[in-house]
Amino acid sequence: MFDRLLEFLGDLPGNKPGRKTLTADDPKVAAAALMFHVMDADGDRREVENTRLKALLAEAYGLSGSKLDELVRAGEEADREAIDLYAFTSVLKRSLTREGCVEFVKIMWEIVYADGELHELEDNIVWRVAELIGVDSHERIALRQLVQDRHPGTRGKAGDD
Repeated sequence: MFDRLLEFLGDLPGNKPGRKTLTADDPKVAAAALMFHVMDADGDRREVENTRLKALLAEAYGLSGSKLDELVRAGEEADREAIDLYAFTSVLKRSLTREGCVEFVKIMWEIVYADGELHELEDNIVWRVAELIGVDSHERIALRQLVQDRHPGTRGKAGDD
């Protein structure tokens, strides 16, 4: 009976020897999930946002092809299953240096501005994530301005803190 249980558990997806499945406690998946969360905050996911998300993940983690696709799928699934942001932000806070946390907030602004529109819900998500990973409001606002300056003509206005 015990052998059958072990065999069943071994047959579950991702439990094959040598195969590592990506989970929400992986910093890459946590980062991707938060990117999906901010991308979907305005209720309108656009292809330009998907493209920018993939480009940012590829650049940040040196991934391409099936490895990048696997990370994108894992991040999207983790975001869909999440009940709050803390699960992801706690992973990032433990995994990233202070500079890494600041850089991550900048990356989130890149996702926000990818579609040329700033929605107040996107601004709120970035604010909450920044607070949870220890990036203060002055840095967050400066990063928003830096990214916004590279995207002239962006519509919408963030709530200045």
